[in-house]
Amino acid sequence: MNKISQRWRVVFGAVLVQLCIGGIYTWSLFNQSLADAHDWETTQVYFAYSLIVFIFAFVTILSGRLQDRYGPKNIATVGIVLFSLGYILTGTADTLLALYLSYSVLAGIGVGFVYVCPLSTCVKWFPNNKGFITGIVVGAFGLGGFLFNSLIQQLIESVGVSRAFFYLGVLYGVLGLIGAQQLRLPEKKDQGIAQPFSKETEYSVKEMLQTKTFYMIWTLYLIGTISGLMVIGLARDIGMELVGLSGPVAAYGVATAALFNAVGRIFWGLLSDKIGRMRVITTLFILTAAVMSGFSLFSSSVPVYFFSIALIAFSFGGFLAVFPPLTSDFYGTHNLGANYGLVYQAYGLAALVGPFILANVGGFETAFTIAAILAGAGAILSLGVKPPMKTE
Repeated sequence: MNKISQRWRVVFGAVLVQLCIGGIYTWSLFNQSLADAHDWETTQVYFAYSLIVFIFAFVTILSGRLQDRYGPKNIATVGIVLFSLGYILTGTADTLLALYLSYSVLAGIGVGFVYVCPLSTCVKWFPNNKGFITGIVVGAFGLGGFLFNSLIQQLIESVGVSRAFFYLGVLYGVLGLIGAQQLRLPEKKDQGIAQPFSKETEYSVKEMLQTKTFYMIWTLYLIGTISGLMVIGLARDIGMELVGLSGPVAAYGVATAALFNAVGRIFWGLLSDKIGRMRVITTLFILTAAVMSGFSLFSSSVPVYFFSIALIAFSFGGFLAVFPPLTSDFYGTHNLGANYGLVYQAYGLAALVGPFILANVGGFETAFTIAAILAGAGAILSLGVKPPMKTE
């Protein structure tokens, strides 16, 4: 198989596994159904979503190192098995603790094992188009929520929420295992693709942590993803509570968010190859601040609801697409799995910050205003980011 066919086979596998683990972005479809079935508070159920994002982001510290050492196919395979098993066991959960352990912890560890593998692998196959290929790979992660949206609704209605988790676990397991087997790193024989190691451009984790730039981009990642995680995770609930939509209509907000999340990842990733990563990041902050401000003022309007959901998800996808190649640009590709695993912790923390804000400010509108202020601060901070230097 020639190198062109091989690398697109890798991309196919990467997209397939990302579509499966991207199913976590449909969580708001389960919120009310789980709460009604077990007499739980919706806030308690929503915490399962925040927790899985935090755990899977935290696990990427380990999985990034493991895939650098043992190869992406092996680590992704383990991750898919854990993710699928987590979903299957979630179908048997009848207590909140069981829900958190099966979905948030077990499935979360699975997502964490999988997520970095296709990302780091594809960047190494496409060294000259990092933003574009990252957009495709993380775009598939966002698109998973859109593709499985209707299926999940139908399963919940026809077999109940518990059985829905079982069937989804089996489906994700089969598709994910097929995709994981396609992942492999380029070798020296793949001339023009595999890049030589250079001490001048490649940073170890220790070296990266010694640069000021790391802490700046980490903070920007944290601020940038708060709004998207908050809105996407509660898209259906926002539509029902603030706008007065019925459950089925509000579910279109989930599909809208998933679609624009995926499109945004591809669009902004490709644009970052053209005009530069930091210019795109500054633009994303400005767009996020503007939309969250408008959302807080006109949250009861149906058109504003869908328009805001779309743009926030579109911007959120951009942050997820641009920070991986930015990490590669600044710190090299050789240790990208481990390095990006640390950068990605900002995303995991953002998943907890959003619910904390909501729980302590007394409503969606105030939370949206705070998120808008944070995004504005991020736009200003982004203007001061410079590439690191080894002399630091």
